[in-house]
Amino acid sequence: MKKEKDIFDRIMELPVLRIFNPFYKKNKEILLYLFFGGLTFLVSIISYAFFNIQIGWNALVANIGSWILAVAFAYITNRIWVFDSNASTASDFIKEITSFIGGRVATLVIEELILFIFITNLGMNSMLVKIVAQVIVIVLNYVISKLIVFKK
Repeated sequence: MKKEKDIFDRIMELPVLRIFNPFYKKNKEILLYLFFGGLTFLVSIISYAFFNIQIGWNALVANIGSWILAVAFAYITNRIWVFDSNASTASDFIKEITSFIGGRVATLVIEELILFIFITNLGMNSMLVKIVAQVIVIVLNYVISKLIVFKK
């Protein structure tokens, strides 16, 4: 059965973008992960800044708040567009979301350690450390999602 084209497939068929369509088709998954990973990065950084700077939460607590928002956003976008999930039964869905959250908890622990060491112990700039930690986490999350959560 042929899969229906998603919004990104249709956008890439616009006359002005059609020249990039072969590259897009070949690299769709990684391109969409970079796009949505970038948006997830923004959700995480903006919400962290709000919780840490605006509200005054401790860096580690602010990170958990931003993590909750970012993981919810990432799961929806990764499931629908990036990895094109085929989980159709309740059992498959529960297994998928459980492994997704489990993988994200693992990278949360790594991120919390980075923040604890570099912000709490070494007194480095909170936002700078958060941004560097996010880059590490995005790469790890892709590997976990690709190899474990959304494997085909």
